[in-house]
Amino acid sequence: MTYGEHMKALRYGLVTAAKEHLTTGRPITRLEALVLYGVSNLPDVVAELRKQGWRIESRPAPFAAALARLNGHAQVTPPANLPAREIMLTEYWVSR
Repeated sequence: MTYGEHMKALRYGLVTAAKEHLTTGRPITRLEALVLYGVSNLPDVVAELRKQGWRIESRPAPFAAALARLNGHAQVTPPANLPAREIMLTEYWVSR
């Protein structure tokens, strides 16, 4: 397997993990997708799922809420001067 093939396979596996997370109905933000699954462009994953017929909902979510969920899996500490309660991220989930 060449390096390029290896990287493509790795990326496919990471995107698959993010898709599986979404299809369970649990919410996810771009920050969580990046830290947990190494997926840097979650909106592309969402667009692909929508094309496949999944009903994906979205809403604004506080950075602090995403950080709290994320800290259940990994330790992430934002800078002390970051206004975490004021920053909003987009949260996606599959609507049932």
